[in-house]
Amino acid sequence: MSLSNKQTAPLATPFDLNNDELYQQWRDLKLADYPETLGDLVVELNDPRKLTGSEHQKLLTLCQKANMVIYAGKTGDDPDPEIPLSMGRAFKLIDLDRNWLADETGLTSLKVVDNGARQDFIPYSNRAINWHTDGYYNIAEKQIHGLNLHCVMPAPDGGENRLMDHEIVYIKLRDENPDYIRALMADDVMIIPPRIGKDGVIARKEEAGPVFSINPASGDLHMRYTIRTQNVIWKNDPLTLEALKRLEYWLECDSKYSYQGKLESGMGLVSNNVLHDRSAFEDSDTQKRLIYRARYYARLAGTSVNDVYGV
Repeated sequence: MSLSNKQTAPLATPFDLNNDELYQQWRDLKLADYPETLGDLVVELNDPRKLTGSEHQKLLTLCQKANMVIYAGKTGDDPDPEIPLSMGRAFKLIDLDRNWLADETGLTSLKVVDNGARQDFIPYSNRAINWHTDGYYNIAEKQIHGLNLHCVMPAPDGGENRLMDHEIVYIKLRDENPDYIRALMADDVMIIPPRIGKDGVIARKEEAGPVFSINPASGDLHMRYTIRTQNVIWKNDPLTLEALKRLEYWLECDSKYSYQGKLESGMGLVSNNVLHDRSAFEDSDTQKRLIYRARYYARLAGTSVNDVYGV
């Protein structure tokens, strides 16, 4: 089954290419007072497992503006999985993507693994991971809309993240040429080839679909993307290739909308699956990087375009 974008959102949405007036209104509101530095995204908490009303409101306000927030809690290197799970529940995120390499809790422990099935996948290594949204290879019914990360222990050297709101990238491309968005909304623009297991059996079927799509129920924008060129087949036509080149430019250029930083113990990211990457890192004998990752099939409650902008 392929991802499909052949639908018209039942709600008025600024992401509809045929509604430029609404787009311009939303764009102006979106960019007004947008966070300028990573520090503007940080909210200090006591214990993420027991958010106060004011703490939750601060987190929600930033997620409504930038689709993400960084929290700095006081739990330090406490490995309790309830820390990230509680943060998810605070935003009504319950339906976890329990992928085949996830922990029993449904979280995924991102750390260097030297044996077993995990050792074959980059997230379980110390290698760099380039720009992407999580779950870009998932089937249509299991797209990832919410992504939370929680740092138990950072690497002593490296392991920084860059972050960028996917709605900002949409704005940059649409302002340059709306046809870039139209090309990236095509059903066949991005194909993930099947994954073949070591036994020669297909472990994951081929998955084709758009980069940008509109949620038909809410009118929200979803992005499915990886900058990598291996194990990805891009539609080979001039407009698509030009759009992808411009997308890569906006990710790699020196932009105030691109944040870079490193999660320390007790810190985490709460997001609507924004674009992100990870630099290479090195563990030491006494300090080994451990990040909990939680993937959800829903967006953060209270952050839809209708909730925030009334459209």
